Amino acid sequence: MSARLINCPAPSLEKRGHAARSLKYIGRLSVGLCALALAGCTASSSNGEATRAALAPSALTPEQCAAGAMIQAASETDNTYLIQPGDQLGIEFYLNPDFNDDIVVRPDGMITMRLIGDIPAAGLTPARLSQQLDKDYLHELREPNAAVHVKNMPSRQIYVEGEVGKPGAVALNPGMTALQAIASTGGLTPESGDTAVLIRRDFCGSPQRTDIDLKAAMKSPAQGEDIALLPRDILVIPRSGIANVDLWVDQHIRKLIPVNPYLPIPM
Repeated sequence: MSARLINCPAPSLEKRGHAARSLKYIGRLSVGLCALALAGCTASSSNGEATRAALAPSALTPEQCAAGAMIQAASETDNTYLIQPGDQLGIEFYLNPDFNDDIVVRPDGMITMRLIGDIPAAGLTPARLSQQLDKDYLHELREPNAAVHVKNMPSRQIYVEGEVGKPGAVALNPGMTALQAIASTGGLTPESGDTAVLIRRDFCGSPQRTDIDLKAAMKSPAQGEDIALLPRDILVIPRSGIANVDLWVDQHIRKLIPVNPYLPIPM
């Protein structure tokens, strides 16, 4: 058989022009889509940056950062508090309320529970002690479901002295500040000054003094004058200068002169 050559007709000029126009249109369309995509990304990036800028925290002063760090440290200490001798614990059993009790941790760190006797409590968190009670009471109760609450913590106290309504020891709540401690002791007396003295011992046991401007703390709390307190802090509210002068006059003049040193004013 003889091979036959098939001649393909060359495309007409009209068809070639139509194909070129189609390719050109597709190219323009692709470029347009890419431009739209880039514009969308740019707008999304700008919106994201604007959102992040709006949500970013404002700059804090060193005093505010220090106060916040102390408040956070106090809160973290409370969340991971380890039971210590002298703490008063409230122990409750959800399905067995007859076994509920308030117990003080002995100096040896032990507590005495009904039916199971002495168990160690010092050095454990309340949650860990609850788990230990559940385990120890499994042979006595079907579902112990023990819950431990620290009701009183002598080691977590502060002391407020001087010109307040009721000086004395105050239980330290998480994040408690100097103004809150003063409010817990009845507030300032009329003879109090505008400055409080905070005495805090460092890790080496040396006392350190910090003066607190009470007027500034009340007027502008954001300035960081209202310091967060730590366990065993001592807050002293001294008398004002006028109150000291009045006290000196009372002790050295009024009480030493047998007659009234002031002339009565006729009305």
